[in-house]
Amino acid sequence: MSEFQIYPAIDLRGGKCVRLFQGDYGQETVYADSPVEMAKSFVEAGAKWIHMVDLDGAKDGSRINDQVVIEAAKLNANIQVGGGIRSREDINHYLSNGVSRVIIGSLAVREPELVASFIEEFGAERIVIGIDAKDGMAATEGWIETSHKPASEVAAYFASKGAKHFIYTDISTDGTLAGPNIEANRKLVGDSSSEVIVSGGIGTLDDVRKVKQAAGDSPIAGLIIGKALYENRFTLEEALSC
Repeated sequence: MSEFQIYPAIDLRGGKCVRLFQGDYGQETVYADSPVEMAKSFVEAGAKWIHMVDLDGAKDGSRINDQVVIEAAKLNANIQVGGGIRSREDINHYLSNGVSRVIIGSLAVREPELVASFIEEFGAERIVIGIDAKDGMAATEGWIETSHKPASEVAAYFASKGAKHFIYTDISTDGTLAGPNIEANRKLVGDSSSEVIVSGGIGTLDDVRKVKQAAGDSPIAGLIIGKALYENRFTLEEALSC
């Protein structure tokens, strides 16, 4: 099991740092004009990893804010990025420009065999399978569409193909600060050797402690924190000290 990690989140839209409520593009809050400066502040607070999502890219199916991500990758932290990654070229573009991991979500649901080939080509350490779920069903295209595939089925397929890292987002909790769906994360990858990063709903330091505690006897290997940091519910330093 890897060392438990906390991933402060930076969501990119129109070149700015924003957050959406439950994935709704119509419910956006802008928190900073410079995502790179935000990333720098997270690094100075002690973050080893930063989670970045190109919301424009996720919606449009192509890289939009990639230069912002590449600029952030020059900082002294590992960057994992998702949103709009749909091809081998997209993956290579990020990995060859200093990004540590790419997150593949919609494409993993629509073209699983292709994404399995990416895991083999680029390595399981560098490809993260992002599973966003509404009522247990995998969602795609920046959460706009819901597939007919259960999230657990998608996870089982990729675990069998050697995927090591998964991010599970319960859309119903994202941006709500109402607490994470820990049980769904525990069950996602079954008895495989894969690891799961919890995403969505973190609102208090107690939530952070609960996820860390759950990591002791489950595949949970980290958590992503977004809105709670931006709304000053607690600091990144406080979260890391948990």
